Amino acid sequence: QVHLVESGGGLVQAGGSLRLSCVASGRTFSVYAMGWFRQAPGKEREFVASISWRGGSTFYANSVKGRFTISRDNPKNTVYLQMNSLKLEDTAVYYCAAGRSRYAFDQADFESWGQGTQVTVSS
Repeated sequence: QVHLVESGGGLVQAGGSLRLSCVASGRTFSVYAMGWFRQAPGKEREFVASISWRGGSTFYANSVKGRFTISRDNPKNTVYLQMNSLKLEDTAVYYCAAGRSRYAFDQADFESWGQGTQVTVSS
């Protein structure tokens, strides 16, 4: 079972940037896809981005495409989410997730979740 710990959340003004990090332990990090999801108050958890096992393929929700960048550093067992041009509607708890295989695209493809980190965007 993989253990995931997110960090980097916080309060930022609209238009600003944050970088989230997620460190994984408990299994071989480099052979599985990783992803980020978010859940806003009163809403269901939604897909944000995912990255394949070697980082060669990335996928984004339309709402964040062009503003967010997912990346990974396999030797450090870490996946990142660089968030630029943040909007009020990006406010949510962000969760790191570990995939079941080398590629992952939706929630069913992920099997482990972190505890989440709060991102709040203010006007």
